[in-house]
Amino acid sequence: MRLIIKDNYDECSVWAANYVAYRINSFRPTAKKPFVLGLCTGSTPLGMYAELIKMHQKGKLSFANVVTFNMDEYIGLGPNDEQSYHYFMYHNFFNHIDIPKGNVHLLNGLTKDYVKECSHYEDMIQSYGKIHLFIGGVGSDGHIAFNEPGSSLTSRTRVKTLTSETIDANSRFFNNDRNKVPTSALTVGIGTITDADEVMILATGDKKARAIHHAVEGSINHMWPISILQMHQHSVIVCDEQATNELKSDTVRYFKDIESRLRPGLK
Repeated sequence: MRLIIKDNYDECSVWAANYVAYRINSFRPTAKKPFVLGLCTGSTPLGMYAELIKMHQKGKLSFANVVTFNMDEYIGLGPNDEQSYHYFMYHNFFNHIDIPKGNVHLLNGLTKDYVKECSHYEDMIQSYGKIHLFIGGVGSDGHIAFNEPGSSLTSRTRVKTLTSETIDANSRFFNNDRNKVPTSALTVGIGTITDADEVMILATGDKKARAIHHAVEGSINHMWPISILQMHQHSVIVCDEQATNELKSDTVRYFKDIESRLRPGLK
């Protein structure tokens, strides 16, 4: 595991965007060999998306040969609903880059057959071989995507009922009215995420500190889904100083020391 500790949210966003761009450009994707990118929603990745858009506009990064799969979608919300993750991704990212619409994959929150939709999503991922880099956030309770505490660490794409804590946290996107937040969602599983070559989790603010503690210093436990990253060969957590508030000072010093010793091309 790599733990990247930056001073603030903006520095985390820049580091994450540079890492994504480096991975795409070094892969040298083509139409027949696309780079497959897993993406997330929420407020945390917005800064990263803004930086990636800037790189594209400056001609430093193309998404023409990138294929994307998003983590999740609310059940009952269609693509034109402003609170759907479909709308979020197009409004905040896809509409501003050169990715072909056919390369974008999102779960259908209006499906009438949840099992078929989830199975098809897994099959689509498999059709590309694998996801090369999966980017996600983490909830204060340690959930990744909508894999709430107690989720199987080998789970696949499926329906999940959302906890009260997640509903309360997401109510900020629904005019702070928790009654407007959908109570269930379609989500990729923890096993789906960890099948990726690399997993990068973004976490900023002191509300994420307990989750980062369990991810880095805790035991692997389905009550803290993010802890599964300890088992992944290539996992990266990008966080700010506030998100390290519950880590031991020795742990913070260790990871900062390791990163300071990397060759420039690896940072």
